Amino acid sequence: MVKKALLGQVSDSEIRLLRIFKAVVECGGLSAAELELNIGRSTVSRHLKDLEARLGLVLCRRGRAGFALTPDGQRVYDGAQRLLDAMDGFRNDVSEMHAELVGSLSIGLFDKTITNPQAHIDRAIRDFRDVAPSVSLDFTGASLNEIESGVIDGRLHLGIVPDHRRSDSLDYLELFDEAMYLYCGREHPLFGRDHARLGWGELQACDHAALAFHSPNMEATHRFGLRRQATASDQEAIALLILSGRYVGFLPDHYAAGFEREGLIERVAHPDCKYSVRFVALTRRSPQPSRSVQAFLDALKAAHRRP
Repeated sequence: MVKKALLGQVSDSEIRLLRIFKAVVECGGLSAAELELNIGRSTVSRHLKDLEARLGLVLCRRGRAGFALTPDGQRVYDGAQRLLDAMDGFRNDVSEMHAELVGSLSIGLFDKTITNPQAHIDRAIRDFRDVAPSVSLDFTGASLNEIESGVIDGRLHLGIVPDHRRSDSLDYLELFDEAMYLYCGREHPLFGRDHARLGWGELQACDHAALAFHSPNMEATHRFGLRRQATASDQEAIALLILSGRYVGFLPDHYAAGFEREGLIERVAHPDCKYSVRFVALTRRSPQPSRSVQAFLDALKAAHRRP
């Protein structure tokens, strides 16, 4: 039985051990962490044992059955994550006090925006790098809800997402629009039909593929009375379901254009079954955005106001 110890003042060596432990957990085991940390597996194992000895806790099970956290290990991981995030945040805050913009900027980006001709995020990145060359950028592709929650809890500094329901804890900068149309695949019964003669009843009888989370896509599905028979976490999966020929679904016109040129899908040209989405940049209302975040917001604003 491991004797439980009290951890006093946290030293630099213990911070290092916690970072190693966090990497092992997030990599799913010692072997993967070996590559991430660039140290040998035996050294990683020794560091874990050292941390367990200092804490007086068994943090994980490792062996032939694989890697698994103990309940104590899960609590230590959660606490280490809060501690290390706070330290990184403090480091960024101190960096903000210097004249030069330094540190890192974590940005969440909703999928399939790069081909939108109205989206000038690349231009904003270029302008931002001109004024903040020492700031490292970390882009994460995620769902709308994941990005929102990431900005609210501070894991992300900024998010670029479709505007839908707004939160009092976030500020919003409007950026660009996206046109969403209904599509069917080459093997679908609607493909090649005269859609001008298509009634709502026939359209609503089709199996529909939709995003699984609250979004403008979900709102449109309900508004048009479409029968949702498949869900997906991103628009690439929606496109795959449409390509199967068994579902109709909404896609951004700029993303669907490549499939259309190949003759793999076509727009269901019902005059009313379409919608538009406004994309926005999200930042946390409190505390105030850092200088780096504000600089990136200014770059986004300039890029999307420029002719």
